[in-house]
Amino acid sequence: MTDLSDELDPPFDVLEPVEWRAPIVFNSPHSGHVYPRAFRAATRLDLATLRRSEDSFVDELLAGVVRRGHPLMRAHFPRCFVDVNREPYELDPRMFDGRLPSYANTRSMRVAGGLGTIARVVGDAQEIYDGRIPVEDALQRIESLYKPYHRALRRLLTRIQREFGSAVLVDCHSMPSSTGSKDERPRADVVIGDRYGTSCFPIVSETIESTLRSLGYAVSRNKPYAGGFITEHYGNPTAGLHSVQFELNRALYMDERRHAPSKSFIQVAADLEIVADRLAAIPWEDLRPYRAAAE
Repeated sequence: MTDLSDELDPPFDVLEPVEWRAPIVFNSPHSGHVYPRAFRAATRLDLATLRRSEDSFVDELLAGVVRRGHPLMRAHFPRCFVDVNREPYELDPRMFDGRLPSYANTRSMRVAGGLGTIARVVGDAQEIYDGRIPVEDALQRIESLYKPYHRALRRLLTRIQREFGSAVLVDCHSMPSSTGSKDERPRADVVIGDRYGTSCFPIVSETIESTLRSLGYAVSRNKPYAGGFITEHYGNPTAGLHSVQFELNRALYMDERRHAPSKSFIQVAADLEIVADRLAAIPWEDLRPYRAAAE
């Protein structure tokens, strides 16, 4: 098995503010871009192709929220190496040499699409590997990267909920400006996913949407992205835990061909600080679980 300790040290981090202003955590699980050497040697794709699956620069876009009083958690490993926005064992048995654990979910739609916890494809369904990979490698990635990431995220949310009585997780991602379909309509600037109203109180997603619209962004709710595993898993409004997914159109802030930030990067980053401020202005007592029980 591959030793990941040197190349991914640390595999993720949490940028904490000097003073915590509100019960809000920002999370960037797909902006990691440290590709282990053994993984690069095993893949049939070049680095530029692999990087198309990243939510590139999202963590940098969000850096300003730390100044505004909110922690930011971010992965350093890439999503095509292990995807923390999946169940822990969404695995395709056709990918591996060896037997998967009996509890692995081998039949999810994400596995069928090649985008399980250990991805089979990137970009336009381009196969990552020439052949099968050892099942032990997959399980090691889950044990050494996936599980510690979620333990740290859970601890962070628990800490905030103890201090404020509630917690809001803003799970931040980016999407390609186009899927390449000739008949595709232009994508929204931002897609907000709240699992169709089940992962947070309406005030959370409504505050994000109204703020972005006031800043001139075209916003969609839940289509085409309603929120992934993180949004669903951590969102429990009746327990005071709120989770919302945030998908930014990459054309807003980067040159997708050159894979570099664009001139508008600074403006988008500033606008995200405004979103953070508006979320912080929500009365915290409105997010506490006893209000939901009373209603």
